[in-house]
Amino acid sequence: MKIVFYGTKPYDKLYFEPMAKDYGCKIRFVETPCNEYTVSLAKGADAICIFVNDYITAPMIDELHDMGVKAILLRCAGFNNVDLKAAKDKLEVLRVPSYSPEAVAEYAMTLLMTVNRRTHRAYARTRDFNMTINGLMGQDMHGKTAGVVGTGKIGQAMIRILKGFGMEVIAYDVYPNPNLDVTYVSMEELFSRADVISLHCPLTKETKHMINRKTIAMMKENSFLINTSRGDLINTDDLIEALLQKKFAGVGLDVYEEEEGMFYEDHSGDIIRDENLVRLSTFPNVLITSHMGFFTQEAMKAIATTTLENARALENGEELKNRVEA
Repeated sequence: MKIVFYGTKPYDKLYFEPMAKDYGCKIRFVETPCNEYTVSLAKGADAICIFVNDYITAPMIDELHDMGVKAILLRCAGFNNVDLKAAKDKLEVLRVPSYSPEAVAEYAMTLLMTVNRRTHRAYARTRDFNMTINGLMGQDMHGKTAGVVGTGKIGQAMIRILKGFGMEVIAYDVYPNPNLDVTYVSMEELFSRADVISLHCPLTKETKHMINRKTIAMMKENSFLINTSRGDLINTDDLIEALLQKKFAGVGLDVYEEEEGMFYEDHSGDIIRDENLVRLSTFPNVLITSHMGFFTQEAMKAIATTTLENARALENGEELKNRVEA
């Protein structure tokens, strides 16, 4: 199978390139992202491989179909960036439903502990031999209440970690898991009771901007908000307004509403025109990282393995276990 691999980074080639031969795949790596201007690069390919900040619209699907492309291989779990209705009966859409739930959950806890204990600010100070600790006071997590929104594999891993810290854990999910040792509550109760809120749900029409002015008003004063899922779960304007009112003790964001074209690229020499992102970066109790919660050796190996297994299954006419349908 011939695959055009969009948005290639050095770490992608490190894992995909040596494994491709074992799966009978020929990969053409391109650094450009996949969009309406670059979709033509897929000419001659059997499939394309995209990541979270690429997108596939209905006109792009028609163009891919006309070129003979059979599939869109998502090297991630999320699929909100693909027009699934347009892809029906034209292209298969295959994803990596789980690569390392622990990687993302561990990172979510890292964000929480960092923004709570201000270790990122302490590091910056001590680099300049400023050894004062004024303004770096945090809170004990032991005994606090944590609310986990979304109890899939990542949410479950997060629950285990939070319990290890001696926290009371409550959860919300549209489809509660009866076999999970956690107390399910309504979303409203979770927001009002939790000292820490950690988001682990997919982005859908129903979950977009689930964190907004109304739901933020339900939350405790001096609480923590952590998002390692999708940026559009949070209305950024409403979050900034709440931060200006000193609503939160800390906010940890590994994702951002307008991260496309920004995250995964070096903009250190650029003038940043995204006023919301610049504004968020000025708050001392906000920590932003560039969608790297998944980024471990184990996760990258799992992503490459499952993506190439999906390609091989398609080529051989086998069951497509990781098919995404509208």
